[in-house]
Amino acid sequence: MKINKYVESLKAKSVAELNEELVAAKKELFNLRFQNATNQLDNTSRIKEVRKNIARIQTVITEMSK
Repeated sequence: MKINKYVESLKAKSVAELNEELVAAKKELFNLRFQNATNQLDNTSRIKEVRKNIARIQTVITEMSK
């Protein structure tokens, strides 16, 4: 249910807002990978969650462009 609400909130945004959110998610993923490499990351499952969110954002952008 939580994922459906997130996807619905993504669909309500414009393409420009989605692109901004995509950039922010990619930055977060970079920081998480960096923390993981230096053994500072406690919650490693967050990496997987952020990767899936990036894919969701890209999917919504693709749907809007068609």
